[in-house]
Amino acid sequence: MDDVAAPRLALLKALGDNTRYAIYLELARSPKPRSTAEVAESLELHPNTVRPHLERMREVGLLAVETDNHGGVGRPQHLYSLASDAPSLGLEPPPMPMLARMLLSVAAAAGAATDEAVAAGREQGRAAARAYLDVGGPSVVDAGEEERVGTCLRALAAELARLGFDPAVASDGEGVTVAFTHCPFADLAQAQPDIVCHLHRGLVEGFVHTLGGAGVDRFRTLLDRQPCQVELSAV
Repeated sequence: MDDVAAPRLALLKALGDNTRYAIYLELARSPKPRSTAEVAESLELHPNTVRPHLERMREVGLLAVETDNHGGVGRPQHLYSLASDAPSLGLEPPPMPMLARMLLSVAAAAGAATDEAVAAGREQGRAAARAYLDVGGPSVVDAGEEERVGTCLRALAAELARLGFDPAVASDGEGVTVAFTHCPFADLAQAQPDIVCHLHRGLVEGFVHTLGGAGVDRFRTLLDRQPCQVELSAV
């Protein structure tokens, strides 16, 4: 057997198991790395059942693993995602990251300004908020101030989680901060923060403004000392 065929056979054998195949699909569809417990819950399996399958898939090169040290007391948890060099099996989503990189290069070469990125993001944020309301998401109309802020914040956190930002919410009594603990655009943002971070900023502003109940006081990008978070207050 040649050097190319052997690794290919190993990963095909790994995915020959129905459980591992289901895990692979689950991770391929996820916008962010997933823990053993999260994968187990999605597939309605016990974590002890899922754990050896994840390890086997990592061994053959299908998965990458990173350590999350922000989980509080106890052992840090492992987060799994598809390996960047995992062979294509026709199961992954379409190659949107490649398209995004090319479009970002075009935008940068054309001299796209920050305000243009914010405007494009706001349009998407407004569309996402309208979609949220169209499927029956709670409206802030006629609610009290505290309820309006809470409704808006929950909707924003749900939208950010759907996109893979893994939001963490904290309140100091005067305002609310939403931190983005994972960025699905990290590589692109590192390359062009003036464009990518402000697309994200516009998305948040458009979403919040359309729902009402809260306003964006400050959006901290990769260029700030405390990056990747947004500060909100009641309006």
